[in-house]
Order: sequence, then structure tokens, then C-alpha cells
Amino acid sequence: MSSNPNKNILIVCQHFWPESFRINDIADFFVEKNCKVDVLCGIPNYPGGKFFEGYSIFKNRNQQKDNINIKRAFEIPRGNNSNFRIFINYISFPIASLFHIPRLLTKEYDKIFLYQLSPVMMTLAGILIGRIKKVETTMYILDLWPENLFSVLKVKNKIIRKLAAKMSNWYYKKADKIIVLSERMKQHVSEIPGIDSDKITVLVQTCEKLYETNIYDKSLHERFNDGFNIVYAGNISPAQDFKTVIAAAKKLRDDGIKDVRWIIVGDGMSKAWLEKQVNKNKLGDCFYFEGQKPIKDIPKYTEIADLLIGCLIKSELLEATIPAKVMSYIASGRPMVLAMDGEVQTLINNTIKCGFVGPASNPKELCSNIKKVHNMSKLERSKMGARASDYHLKNFERDIVLTKMHNFIFDLN
Repeated sequence: MSSNPNKNILIVCQHFWPESFRINDIADFFVEKNCKVDVLCGIPNYPGGKFFEGYSIFKNRNQQKDNINIKRAFEIPRGNNSNFRIFINYISFPIASLFHIPRLLTKEYDKIFLYQLSPVMMTLAGILIGRIKKVETTMYILDLWPENLFSVLKVKNKIIRKLAAKMSNWYYKKADKIIVLSERMKQHVSEIPGIDSDKITVLVQTCEKLYETNIYDKSLHERFNDGFNIVYAGNISPAQDFKTVIAAAKKLRDDGIKDVRWIIVGDGMSKAWLEKQVNKNKLGDCFYFEGQKPIKDIPKYTEIADLLIGCLIKSELLEATIPAKVMSYIASGRPMVLAMDGEVQTLINNTIKCGFVGPASNPKELCSNIKKVHNMSKLERSKMGARASDYHLKNFERDIVLTKMHNFIFDLN
């Protein structure tokens, strides 16, 4: 593997290990490329809203993991994931991260990498260090603001929306380079006044190598060996549109399909609401909530899946991306049924042909597509999953994508 002798990189992102975000694997890849990696992040509390065991304001604020130096800035945890607590969480980390700038200014960095989830403000310390030290910054935009904010919070006030857009655009203009997830997102960002499209590159999200594996788990097979297993793995949030899932589940039941099991692996701000909806609609006998699982356990669940499921709310922003969850699903080599708009429809329905993607927020279409896979033979489903796996290994495999990212950051293209 090619190397970067003595190259130092600072990663700034509110979320990092032991939280399960793809920045963990990206940081590992930089280490594999012989970079010295420092990370400025927050105190882990996502998605449950409480500090992870072993962490607090006073515990494990400085750590080292696999030759990665981790410095944790203070943040107020998300708590019950109410809008107020999320807002407090959003502003606490950017403010607290500023107090780490003096120490970080004493270090020499070749590049600064800004992994931008929500909120966009989480990158503030990295931008300022880059400006002061004249170190090039690369921002990887996963959640495009303010559009992502408005997809969760229904802000109608025109003045507030305009201020949010102006604030978000400031961050994007200050980055020296930008990585986006699709051509449509590149077009959107390049339309921001003051941003040259030449500094933007497009890279799909990739997933960790472990998603390519199948792990047989005897206990899961004993629990779920007599039905049609639909597995959802990921964050349970408003953007995931579980209203459509519930409506499709009801229709399947009303249409006399009784062997479907909905296996939900994950946690998030909408989990309590989802559990209530399951009980309200008398679906408790076919929904199984497995809770948050370590990333290493996810292949155990995809291995028992006859079908992988995913839905997104209607959103112009979300149409412009291939969600990270879908990339993991493709790698796992299982058929999928999705209710999503935009580029993902072309990819799954036409390019790979590894499932069926209908329009967002359309439970009737979702139910119909589930029936298509339900009526297939095991051999037909296996062939569909194999097409996904083959395409992933040729186009989306981790080392292929992250090498392109590494080369873009370090000007090796």
C-alpha cells in the first residue's frame, strides 16, 4: 500500500469512535496510508442521548486508539432527543471545540479533514485552525445544510431560513476543497456564491469491509427460521419515514400475508414513536426491536434477511444522494426494497437490478415491491443479491473509494 511518510492530518468531527460512524473507518484508512492522525471530536452519546459507559465530562477526554490520537471536546448530550436538546447539543460542541484551538495550533498538520454531519457548525475549529495555520482544509459533506436541518425541523419563517442558509454557506465557502456524494449535490453546492466548482469532487459513500461478510448466528436462525425476514439496520429518525413502513406492514397483513417478520436493528429519536405505532396498529406479533448493536454484529442480521428495507421522506436534498445504508445493503449481497426518490432508483432498479425502489412516502408501492420479492424463489433472491455484491466489489469497495479520497486530499490525483 502506498504511503505518506510523516504526513500529519487533523480530523474534526463531532462524532467518532465508539460511536458508529464511517469516519472511524476513514481514520483507520489514513493510518494504513502511514499518516499520523489526530481527531477532535465530542463525548460519545449518539444515538441514545446519554454518555457512553466509561465516558463523562471528566473521563476519557484524551484517548489513543490504533495509533489515532483522540481529543474530546465538551458537549451537552442529546438527552431525550427533543428538538430543544438536539439544538443544545448542536451548539455545545462547536463552542467547546474552540477552547482546543490554542493547543492544536502548536502542532504541525499537512492537511485538515472536516467530516461534516449535522450540524455544519461542527467543523468550526478545523476551519479556524486551517485559516490561522494556512493549512488546506477538505470538507466532506454528508448532511447538506440548511436543507438537512429543514428536513427534520419544519422551519417556515423566511427570515430564519435565510439566516440558516447564510450561516451554512459561510462554512462551505471557507473550506479549501469539498467532497460531495453526487453530481446533483455538486451542482447545488457550486451554485453557492463564492464557491468554485473546480474545488469540488464527487465520491460515493463506501462502507466498512465487514459488510461484505456473512456471519451465521445460530441463535438468530433459531428465532427467525420460519418466516420471511425483512431487516432494517440503521438510525431510527424522522428522515427514515417509518410511517410508510407501518402503512405497508398493515397492508401486507390485511392482504393475508402472515409470515413477514420486521426485524428492526438500531436506535434513534423516533424509536419510541415507532414502538407506539406498532402497538397502536396491532403489529406487535410481527415487529422485533433488536436495539442498538455493535457494527460487527450487523452481518449476523443481514445474513438472516430475505429482504433489506429502507425508506426516506420526500426531500429534494435526499434525492441527491445514495444513502450510506443503501451502500451497506449493496455490499451485503441481499435483495432490497426501498421507498426513495432520486438517484437511488436508477442505481438499484436499472444499473444493478438488485431490488425494487419505488417513490418515497408511497406505502402501496412499497407493499407491492415487497410482494414481488416475497413471491420469488430462494434461487431468484440469491441471484439478485449476488448482482449487488458483484457490483459493490467492482465499483464501491472500500479501498477503491477511500484511495480516491486520500489522493484528492493529499493532491495525488
